[in-house]
Amino acid sequence: MGAFDVPRPLIPDLIVQHGRWYPDKPALICGERRLSWRKFDRSTNQVANGLAGLGLAPGARLAVLMANGVEMAQVLFGCGKAGVTVVPLNTSVSDPAIGAMIADSGAVAIAASGDHCARIDALVASGALPAALVKLGVDSPRAGWVEFADWLDAQSVEVPAVTVAPDTECNIIYSSGTTALPKGIVHTHACRMHWATDLGLALRYHSGAVTLCSLGLYSNISWATMLATILMGGTLVVMPAFSAEGLLEHVERHRVTHGGFVPVQFQRLLEHPDLDRRDISSLQTIMCCGSPLAPALKRATRDRLECDLIELYGLTEGIITTLAPEDFDRKIESVGKPIPGQQLKLVDNDGRETAPGESGEIVGYGRLVMEHYHNRPDATAEATWTDELGRRWLRTGDIGRLDEDGFLYIVDRKKDMILSGGQNVYPGDIEAVMLSHPDVAEVAVIAVPSERWGEAPMAVVVPRAGSSIEPAALVAWTNARVGKQQRVSRIVLRDSLPRNPNGKILKRELRAEYVSA
Repeated sequence: MGAFDVPRPLIPDLIVQHGRWYPDKPALICGERRLSWRKFDRSTNQVANGLAGLGLAPGARLAVLMANGVEMAQVLFGCGKAGVTVVPLNTSVSDPAIGAMIADSGAVAIAASGDHCARIDALVASGALPAALVKLGVDSPRAGWVEFADWLDAQSVEVPAVTVAPDTECNIIYSSGTTALPKGIVHTHACRMHWATDLGLALRYHSGAVTLCSLGLYSNISWATMLATILMGGTLVVMPAFSAEGLLEHVERHRVTHGGFVPVQFQRLLEHPDLDRRDISSLQTIMCCGSPLAPALKRATRDRLECDLIELYGLTEGIITTLAPEDFDRKIESVGKPIPGQQLKLVDNDGRETAPGESGEIVGYGRLVMEHYHNRPDATAEATWTDELGRRWLRTGDIGRLDEDGFLYIVDRKKDMILSGGQNVYPGDIEAVMLSHPDVAEVAVIAVPSERWGEAPMAVVVPRAGSSIEPAALVAWTNARVGKQQRVSRIVLRDSLPRNPNGKILKRELRAEYVSA
């Protein structure tokens, strides 16, 4: 290294820097609570120093089962300063799944809030979690718990004496489990810094960004927007829970400029009767990801919110494409191109690269890709495609195609593909047709056994409010508009589709319900 060479900063370094140079600028807002960058810097120092006092050395893992709030943000980023791997957990999954993920992660401590503390106590009592688990709680039952507020106040605000290296584990985020059981995705601090810089550029973040976090802070969508905001020294506005009314109030009150959302949130927002009467003119650039955004909803969102909308396709494991605002109208059905630093290819079942216009599995290469799946070398190997230069690419399990201009289109999930009469049938093609029906609000197509074809498509439909759909008539309407192998065998109507908190439809739950029915 030269005389003036210095290491690249990591996220903990940025928090320290903003605390010094932008001490009074708002860093975090939640309800009536506000933390300046100085306060956020010092409070995350307190978390880091407190974790050391609880016996968590660098490299230890702490699970987080908390409702959105100031304390959760402090824990997430305080862990980073302590060199402790944070394991944020989806609060909506079942208790057995929570226990399994904590056990799989090897976490020696848990930070929980409110009713989630009782969930942890029940898991410990059942033997699913060890009695020695260190328990840090917000509004906790007290007995057996270290109460967060008192604990935090007792800690030093000084920068912790911990060296966080680029290859230090930052987090383990468990996958959504839309097609299988969740797997722990490991990211290092260097990787997370790349997420901040690369997404910060692609999503048009700047130092004046006021970013709304309307999803659970455990979600990688929230992580992406939080990291980009921290990079630029913007302001994070955290919603305790999503509602369309609450979102409008937050945008109007805090003059929100940026945010990351999922399609179902936009759908609820556009249905809100007061949307056109609220002042949301502060919005500049918003991002949508998590599941495909139907073109009609995409255009309506952009037009009615009157701001730039960037659709992002990506995986927590680390591959990102975006459809830039300047390409929006001419490539509206696309999810764009890889962001700088990323590459992608499409490969067939034999691992050969497909020609333009042909469908293939999307594989990605770049500095956002995870280290590995935690405790799952088998899953890591399954998710790896190696090119002729010996480079490891991430297999996404998604089927896509590239047009003549290099724009990516998502065809379907590989695991959701239907094999009917020896032909590959992609549910997304059928769903796109059915969503054009004026009375169809949501649809999910799954495979069901067929004596004649092996498998056949079946559609689960949520009708639009106030409409009346006859399943037989909708079957006939659909089958008149799709190919022979794509014809649906049956349509079931229901009030809602099972989704994870990021809006992804849980087709494995539908398969479990209807295939065995």
